[in-house]
Amino acid sequence: MMEGSDSPPLALRTAALIAAAGRGHRMGGRIPKQFRELRGEAVLTHTLRAFAAHPEIAEIVVVRHVDDDTRFQDACPDLSIPVRDVLGSTTRAASVRAGLEALGPEIGQVLIHDAARPLVSADVIDGVLHALRRGPAAAPALPVTDALWRGAGTVTSIEDRTGLWSAQTPQGFHLDAIRAAHAAHPGGAADDAEVAHAFGLEVQITQGDARNLKITTAEDFDRAAHLMAQPPMDIRTGNGFDVHRFGPGDHVMLCGVAIPHNRGLQGHSDADVGLHTITDAIYGALAAGDIGTYFPPSDPQWKGAESRIFLTHAVELAARSGLRITHVDLTLICERPRIQPYAPKMQKQLSDLMGLNLTRISVKATTSERLGFTGRGEGIAALATVTMAGS
Repeated sequence: MMEGSDSPPLALRTAALIAAAGRGHRMGGRIPKQFRELRGEAVLTHTLRAFAAHPEIAEIVVVRHVDDDTRFQDACPDLSIPVRDVLGSTTRAASVRAGLEALGPEIGQVLIHDAARPLVSADVIDGVLHALRRGPAAAPALPVTDALWRGAGTVTSIEDRTGLWSAQTPQGFHLDAIRAAHAAHPGGAADDAEVAHAFGLEVQITQGDARNLKITTAEDFDRAAHLMAQPPMDIRTGNGFDVHRFGPGDHVMLCGVAIPHNRGLQGHSDADVGLHTITDAIYGALAAGDIGTYFPPSDPQWKGAESRIFLTHAVELAARSGLRITHVDLTLICERPRIQPYAPKMQKQLSDLMGLNLTRISVKATTSERLGFTGRGEGIAALATVTMAGS
């Protein structure tokens, strides 16, 4: 690894360098692929929007062909961050070097991206930026899963795919390090990660995305258009944990069901440890705090309140966020009362409160083998996992 390149100065910012000077000969046709229309806008326009929408990108530099001035102006939308164009050269490496030299002293790291990858996601960008905190170079990739053959018309050998990755962009670098790597490279590299690796920089592999395809053929345009019409699924998982102690009473409330017992659960509300735990799991999946955020125990209006109020609020908050709850798994931990005879009623209550099919709700119980406060019969603990999805 190059000495002194482990981390860029924190005050310096990140630029995106978009390589858009290619002619796209494999695609054919009169218009380079980065300027062809994809769902109503140029491919390059979609790419620019993806980077401009990321909060850590301070500016964008597009390296273009000398003949593409008008095409670039037409494809460049009105964005919230500065976009500049720089003339490229006859090779990709020379074009990237021109883009790197155009970056100002306030830029500390750069993401180099193919203009023909318009479906790059914020998660892919985040992964590269996070890795750059630990080292001078990072690039997204997907593990090779298909069998690999060598041959020409017929198979001559089978290649081992172990440890092989399919490279993607953006590839991220500390600016000084990648400038030095390009200056030392003789040319002919497939991408900037190869340039960095040849210079001795450690290139971290980050998580790629199958949607982040590079448009190369006419079939790729069709695939990209199909993917853009179907936005990626947003899958969330949240965990909840809660405990309530026993006190005076003749029943406990669990998931809205009154279960006869010689003691009751103590709490500011009705102390329904099951509903509290599921509610917190939903808030967790939304990254939206916990029950105390919305229903603080210091507020007297919630004294003795039914916990279904809390759960209903969490379910409605998920719906307003464009997410639907797809599965709930609740485990109640206690020696007594016996939970299993009442589990079907609890499932039914949860189904009614959450608008969720019974087959997507699990209520189960376990003991702690007489260990700890639950084992001594001092209270009930609960653990819940909630899964939700949205587009």
